[in-house]
Amino acid sequence: MSEFAEGLNLTVLGVTIVFMVLSILAVVLYAVGWSERRLVEKETSARAPAAPAPTAAAEEEKPAIPPRDLAVVTAAVLAYTAEKAAQLRPLPFRRKVSDAWRLYGVQSSMEEVEDFNYEIGKW
Repeated sequence: MSEFAEGLNLTVLGVTIVFMVLSILAVVLYAVGWSERRLVEKETSARAPAAPAPTAAAEEEKPAIPPRDLAVVTAAVLAYTAEKAAQLRPLPFRRKVSDAWRLYGVQSSMEEVEDFNYEIGKW
């Protein structure tokens, strides 16, 4: 009975240590996240007044690629993908072989083993 009590005591001690370590890790990770949020808030609050007010010219930025070139590239990509899709062909559908033949094969092999054991005299 003392082995049982010792095992129970060891189990409770091990589970307690594991949960204490996990709790410490959770608190450390929470503290790191909290401190990171505080640092990000300080950086954004320090940067906010220093940023210049956006002007109307900055809001209307022209795209880096002219619309005509963008249309040509888009049409080329669509033509390429359409050509690749046309080359694909559907795979032929093959019916699954009936399970009756597989079961008959398993049954016949089992009968052969039973007959072999019977002939030896083990059955």
